[in-house]
Amino acid sequence: MLGAFGLLPARCQQPVPPAAKPTQPPVESSEKQPELPAQIELLETRVRFEANGDSRKEVHARVHINNELGARQFARLAFDYNRSFQQIEFPLIRVTHTGGGTADILPSAISDQPNPAVVNAPAYQDVRVKSVRILGLAPSDLLEYRVVTTTSHHPLAPDFWLDHTFDRSGVVSQEIFELDLPASGPRMEISPQTPAISAEKSETRTVYRWDLRGEKAPLRDFSDVAVTTFPSWDVLAQRVEFKLRSTANTASAVQKTASELAGESATNEQRIRTSYDFVSHKIGTVNLPLGSSGFQPRTPDDIVASGYATAEDKYVLFRSLVAGLLAAMTGSSQKLSDQLPRPSLLSHLVVITSLAVLSEGCTDCAHMVMLDPALEVAPFGMLAASIRNREAIGDKELLFQLPGAFLYVTDDLPFHSKQKVAVDARLGLDGTLSAKAKYVLRGDNELLLRVAFHQAPREKWKEVAQLLALSDGFRGKITNVSASDPYATKEPFTVEYEITQPKFVDWSKRPVRIPALLPQLGLPDPPAKTASGTATTAIDLGTPLDVETRLTLHLPEGTAARVPAGTSVERDYATFASTYGVSGSVVTAARHLNFLRREVSAERTADYNAFVRAVQSDEAQEITLEQSGVALNPPTPKEPGKKN
Repeated sequence: MLGAFGLLPARCQQPVPPAAKPTQPPVESSEKQPELPAQIELLETRVRFEANGDSRKEVHARVHINNELGARQFARLAFDYNRSFQQIEFPLIRVTHTGGGTADILPSAISDQPNPAVVNAPAYQDVRVKSVRILGLAPSDLLEYRVVTTTSHHPLAPDFWLDHTFDRSGVVSQEIFELDLPASGPRMEISPQTPAISAEKSETRTVYRWDLRGEKAPLRDFSDVAVTTFPSWDVLAQRVEFKLRSTANTASAVQKTASELAGESATNEQRIRTSYDFVSHKIGTVNLPLGSSGFQPRTPDDIVASGYATAEDKYVLFRSLVAGLLAAMTGSSQKLSDQLPRPSLLSHLVVITSLAVLSEGCTDCAHMVMLDPALEVAPFGMLAASIRNREAIGDKELLFQLPGAFLYVTDDLPFHSKQKVAVDARLGLDGTLSAKAKYVLRGDNELLLRVAFHQAPREKWKEVAQLLALSDGFRGKITNVSASDPYATKEPFTVEYEITQPKFVDWSKRPVRIPALLPQLGLPDPPAKTASGTATTAIDLGTPLDVETRLTLHLPEGTAARVPAGTSVERDYATFASTYGVSGSVVTAARHLNFLRREVSAERTADYNAFVRAVQSDEAQEITLEQSGVALNPPTPKEPGKKN
């Protein structure tokens, strides 16, 4: 990976200062609230759109610095933009000192640099950060600035769009928003919670104005003001797909690469798989947010020559290798259909293709496969959990001729999700615990670890393993780590590490009790109860997952062990079983949790709670150790298959 960052799409960015998000949200209380680092006394935003898609946005802010933290937060103002169709200017940056006197910031304090994500990617250095250093800022000072962003000849013009959400944290004392639009063309939605205080209309223009003071309310999923000129999500999908497809279909020396990769006699599926591996593994991903480049794709030849690409350009290259692919774009929320069509809501691009399948009575059947080559190490057909189970847009007529406006990114995976963890531990006479843990994973946790080990330099692998150990409840120091090749996606991902914890037990105590040294099994929490005491929503169990954990613990000579009884609980949505044993100086333990369904209905919340309690009670059981040299008789385990 060449890096990741939080750039908002340049077309719709809202340059809100850093202090607009307090370190802790204000809580309603009769007691005096802690002082905020800074108070934005005025945040004034004026936006004007022209019929040809050009726009001008001016932000004027007055910020009172309350303490040293606020001075540090506002010591640098930074704004993201794309210089191929945008410009940023600072007409005013002034500091009024509490002791008297003012200071205007000199032009030498302003810098214009490539965004950190593209420092090593020259082809994308139009994506930039313009910033200004505010030196000498101190508590009680007043900072005032104006920032003007102009947009001309955007690649998707004459269409334009906007999202605006008012501050609800209490940091902004007064927020003024003015929106100047052509009288005809744009569609608009305004939240009933924040209606405009005025709307001045003429034959050619409509100007809306808001003036909010000290708003405090929970954050909302939707924008307070949304504007778009796209008539539908289908039209937006077709516009973007056309720009990407037209570049992918240009004459290119890369187009013969597909045959070279898979061989002249390869099937269509083999070509798709080998091309996917090439685009995923050989072309580094530049993690720019979708649309940061204005959907201006590079040519396939340029992409291969550079060795890196954004998600959009990876699609362009992939399509040049394999005909008939489709770009689908998911939203930042599960449902796009509830909102006006605008590119600012699109967060991720996936590639869709169809593969032939053999089934009884069907000689020419196909099924849809969704791919994400931008992840680099995702197994074929696997998408990250964060973008599954969402609506997506795409020019479906190119591939499937499906009815309706939206594609649906399902929650299915191309394989059964499994996770096996084996712990081989040894307890010393000095109380030191040393253990070797081996993980074999298939599924969402596999992808998380593949990405983590892929992105981390090898010298940082111990830190990644340390986080993994802590998340599973293991304490101690990681001494050795190994992992399978993150690119070897046809096989499960494996991680092994060694961990040592001095003074794990104190043998002077009689007896010594220790937990079974196994990772804690994560169980989804049941939904909160309503006032009537009943749950109203189903319990989401996620993608079905089979988890097995095993422990082999070697004890010092002369140490006796007593192990708890095992447990067995069976439901139609999940099963759990545990076993514990001791043979001489070796203790064994195993737990097996298998999620069989994706959800449990709300009516069965009480039953699910009983299942969770049974699992948690088993995990709370302890192994008893005594250095007596006399073996202790374990209790009789429960009958296998017996339900709680």
